[in-house]
Amino acid sequence: MSAARQVKFYQVGSFAAGNRLLSPELRSDQADPERANALTSGHRACQGCGEALGARYVLDAAQRAAGGKVIAVNATGCLEVFSTPYPETSWQLPWLHSLFGNAPAVAAGVAAALRAKGRMDVRVVGQGGDGGSVDIGFGCLSGMFERNDDVLYVCYDNEAYMNTGVQRSGATPPAARTATTQAVGEEPGAPFGQGKSLPLIAMAHEIPYVATATVAGLRDLEAKVHRAMGMRGARYLHVLVPCPLGWGTASCDTVRIARLAEQSGLFPVFEAEHGEVTDVTPIRRRVPVEEYLRPQKRYAHLFRPEPRTDVIARLQRLADRNIARFGLLPQERAHEQAQEAAP
Repeated sequence: MSAARQVKFYQVGSFAAGNRLLSPELRSDQADPERANALTSGHRACQGCGEALGARYVLDAAQRAAGGKVIAVNATGCLEVFSTPYPETSWQLPWLHSLFGNAPAVAAGVAAALRAKGRMDVRVVGQGGDGGSVDIGFGCLSGMFERNDDVLYVCYDNEAYMNTGVQRSGATPPAARTATTQAVGEEPGAPFGQGKSLPLIAMAHEIPYVATATVAGLRDLEAKVHRAMGMRGARYLHVLVPCPLGWGTASCDTVRIARLAEQSGLFPVFEAEHGEVTDVTPIRRRVPVEEYLRPQKRYAHLFRPEPRTDVIARLQRLADRNIARFGLLPQERAHEQAQEAAP
């Protein structure tokens, strides 16, 4: 069963449709005028920042799921820097920052302290970017998974170290230009065959819940946060959050780019419990990877002065592999399920 409840939208005589026709309990958390606004206005994020959008969506949903009793632990990175310029803060919940690489360990400590005090009603959310999660905090995060600490950890993945000048991270995709993977040579941009998939690594720990999401799927993202907050133990949510500055995209296109990443198959959206995939979000309108790459200046070298059809084809094969691995096309998924059910 999909995490997000499917809602039918109706034409209402204007270009507005949707939440106004839904009963309040079916509306998204962001449609609630009484939402927590955990990350409020006044921060210094860039215009169109996907990470600011993702953090507000996640923590507002977590606050609603936990009745407002949430403590957030933040790794160093863009999210921490733009939201807490000393002595100010844009956070409207208990919030803690320590170092770049130890947010999962600190979050686990907060959860242990709450358990020792008998405060099982207060929930802990750890969060960081791909630099603080996939790379620098990877050991602490793996330890949190292995101990099954009662923490929901969220990685806001913008696919590079954006805060320090757009350097390559372990989540930077192949062929992407960064400050440390320049668009030069026979294989320009980030190399193929490097990096890591943290959602798959989290699944290998067989923790209670792992999921991926994007800022383009608000209802899906909120539903996954609610599901994760309804569980105990280590839980991991990996959210794709496009960065207009680092990706070279228009600030108004953040949601569109995230949707294209999903529809191309380069970013599979799925859920897993105890190491097994339990549900996927099927691709409704498949697009070639080229449609996702072209609006991004970090891939401009693939299209001029001459198109690098060989590199684009390699990226297409990666997307095709994801589609096949997770069964992201509805007809292929139905065929696989039929085969599994056959005697």
